[in-house]
Amino acid sequence: MGMIRRLKEFIDNAIRVLKLAKKPSPEEYRQMVKITGLGFLILGSIGYIFQLIVYLLRLG
Repeated sequence: MGMIRRLKEFIDNAIRVLKLAKKPSPEEYRQMVKITGLGFLILGSIGYIFQLIVYLLRLG
């Protein structure tokens, strides 16, 4: 019985979130794209630097 109640609560919460959600404006969309791109660049740079350090340590 508890599992059915939890499932119903989850569905009710999901419906509530979908009702509150709205389509982003073009400006909000551009801002999200910029932030996501910056995140990719930062994480990619960290990964590249890490691989470079490991590569250089193996040469030594």
